Amino acid sequence: MSVGIWRFFDGAPITELRETAAEVEELGFDAIWFGEYAGREAFTQAALLLAATAKLTVATGVARFDQRSPLAAESAVRALGEAYPGRFIAGLGGHRPGARPLTALRDYLDGMAAADLPGLPQPSPRPRRVLAALGPNLLDLAAERADGAHPYFVPPEHTAMARERLGPGKYLAVEQAVVLDAAPETAREHVDLYVRQAPHHQANLRRLGFTDDDLADGGSDRLVDAIVATGEQAAADRIQAHLDAGADHVCVQILARTAKSYRRLADLLP
Repeated sequence: MSVGIWRFFDGAPITELRETAAEVEELGFDAIWFGEYAGREAFTQAALLLAATAKLTVATGVARFDQRSPLAAESAVRALGEAYPGRFIAGLGGHRPGARPLTALRDYLDGMAAADLPGLPQPSPRPRRVLAALGPNLLDLAAERADGAHPYFVPPEHTAMARERLGPGKYLAVEQAVVLDAAPETAREHVDLYVRQAPHHQANLRRLGFTDDDLADGGSDRLVDAIVATGEQAAADRIQAHLDAGADHVCVQILARTAKSYRRLADLLP
């Protein structure tokens, strides 16, 4: 079973980042993913996590393309791939104001491909590249121009659709939020954040059959249950549901973490 940990490190001191990475590796998880929002620059943070571990895969989930030039991103990906062969995954995504996401990301990938870096050859193996893709068009772009996709805030029904769209040869790494203890308010707070502030997630949920009523007032019970698995057995079942639907890897975001959360999750896995 290919399972990793997904989390934000915004606000966490570097000592916590290093300790978390070491724990995740010791517990046998395959990878650690992190988001880039209001904290450290993504590729710098990836380097810190890689340096703190010996074999753990480190993935940006995602590095925001609107925060750096294509040349800077390509340079960072190559450098990390050379320094840590086979251990880095470059997840890319984001939003550029006034630009269509599909066009902006396609142009960005063109810029990375055209980057003039004669002193920094492509490492072998080349780091895997995945796109933050939700809708059909971006999933098609991920299939065409990347190694796969990293959908976030999705139920297993989306995973099945994404696998069909990507085809069998592409890497599909899906984020899944869980609450290990029965704390429905934590799950609702998580869903509320995205249904209020993220139009692309709203659009994706509507494509999956959720209605305006589901998106109102922090999210319906149906929506919250679909996005966040609450309880240990529900978490284990949801991870398996994504894998059964075609995911190659599930990266688990534990909400309301405690000191023993990662060990508890590890104990749930076969």
